[in-house]
Amino acid sequence: MSTSNTDDSTKEDPRCGELLEQMNETKKKWDAEALDSEDGPDETDALLSKAIEAAIAQGKGWKEGEKEAYMAKYFDDDYLHPLFATTPEELEKSGMTEAFSSIVYDEPPSQLMIAFKKKGNTAFMNGKKNRAKNVQYYRDAINHYYEAFMWAERVEPGVAPTDEHGITLDDTVYYTESELDEYKSTLCANAAMAHIQLRNWGHCKDDSNKALIFNDKNLKAWFRLAKGHQMLHNWEEAGDAIDSGLACDGENKDLIELQNLLEKRIRRSRLDRQKRERARAERVSKVKEIWKYCRENGVQLGRIPLVSTVTDDEENDDGDDEARWHHHHPHTGCLPHTSSGEKKWPCMFVYPSHNQSDFIEHFGESDMLALQMAEIFPEIEQDETTMPWDYNNEFVCSKLAIYFEVHCTEADDELIHPECVELLKQQGDAMRFYESSRALKGDEGADMANLARLVERKHLYKQRKAWKKKHGSLWAKPNACPVVRVHPGGTLRQVLTDKRMVVPNFMVTFVLFPEEHPAHKEYLKEHKCLGIIEPEQ
Repeated sequence: MSTSNTDDSTKEDPRCGELLEQMNETKKKWDAEALDSEDGPDETDALLSKAIEAAIAQGKGWKEGEKEAYMAKYFDDDYLHPLFATTPEELEKSGMTEAFSSIVYDEPPSQLMIAFKKKGNTAFMNGKKNRAKNVQYYRDAINHYYEAFMWAERVEPGVAPTDEHGITLDDTVYYTESELDEYKSTLCANAAMAHIQLRNWGHCKDDSNKALIFNDKNLKAWFRLAKGHQMLHNWEEAGDAIDSGLACDGENKDLIELQNLLEKRIRRSRLDRQKRERARAERVSKVKEIWKYCRENGVQLGRIPLVSTVTDDEENDDGDDEARWHHHHPHTGCLPHTSSGEKKWPCMFVYPSHNQSDFIEHFGESDMLALQMAEIFPEIEQDETTMPWDYNNEFVCSKLAIYFEVHCTEADDELIHPECVELLKQQGDAMRFYESSRALKGDEGADMANLARLVERKHLYKQRKAWKKKHGSLWAKPNACPVVRVHPGGTLRQVLTDKRMVVPNFMVTFVLFPEEHPAHKEYLKEHKCLGIIEPEQ
């Protein structure tokens, strides 16, 4: 079957032959008319005749056996396209050795390096002299410096340049490795200077750093690096660049002038960084302490998704992650603390029937839930409750049912849906999760917030990818998690130490419903109740 298809594909379309024949007849007719004219065929007629002849010749397609030979060569496993050849032998097999050798530069790389650097210097000086302030001169200078750097990379240090016959050239110089590194550093520093004229501060910073890789005593590169950081408002990095430059030459006027200009901002930036480091060290110590306390007392911790999308362009129309955990996000980063010898936990009361919630920053482990509920929802002394959104006056302490959801019911090797709570099994996982939550709150600055967002998005993407691979879609959600009812007379410690409880986001979360509310009944239809925690005797 495959053979017949191949044979059919090589047959010419009969319409092609008819068209070529028609073109040939038309050409003969026009040639005859041109010969019969009084003036004879002119130059235009001759050109048209040749063009038609060429079109007819090309239209006849492959010569006999030519197409088959080309396709056999193209599909041969040993055939390598000349663009991908890495050795002279591979290039010779492709049959394109002569064509590629014709485009080789005649000059050695060292001469081309010098020539392009001169072009860059000329373009830069033309830009400085140009009264119209045409920035294209600086763009040209940058391109020339980059090309000079490319040729500098091809120069072999300590080897005299030779011509195509291997004869040493008398009119060229060769460079030692240190001289070549210094030359490369100068090229990169020059490119950074051109970027300063274009106000490309990021490229200025990058090229200055590159220049310092080859020569860390290049004062111009240190100054331009400091200038780039200054314009990017990276005050501490600018100070570090200034200090490094002054360590090479303590009397450099440009660096001293820039140091005096930025002194206050650099000092403030360094103090802020030290404060952040101290705060981070304190947070790490607290997380370690909490992790140890939880391990000793049988308290389980879990993480929630800190982001709801994996890209900036993604629209979260269904709002799955954010709809479920949006009440946590404003308070993310809170930790339990010790007061009067007792742990006090951040706690969240969620009211799904009215899409409301309350946050309690310090909930003591020995406190009964009824005490906190009575403060928030006191018994009605007048005709209505204190909650403005409680239109039917249903939220009264004695009329409320309180639950906590049972998370992490999956087996160890079972996938977790991206919107579900993930059990924190190691101290390192808990610390990374908490630091990400604090970074997203802006504790470490905008750059760290962006980095934390990328890390969380990568984590969410991997979860989504694994879930889609197994279940086909994110809409294939697991069954609603079971719940445990808590008697108002129970204490927070009873809830925390229950084996079914996993504390998400370091925040104890309860779900409350008015007993007779329709949403309460619907909730229990979806979420199986596993039992009730009674008060301790």
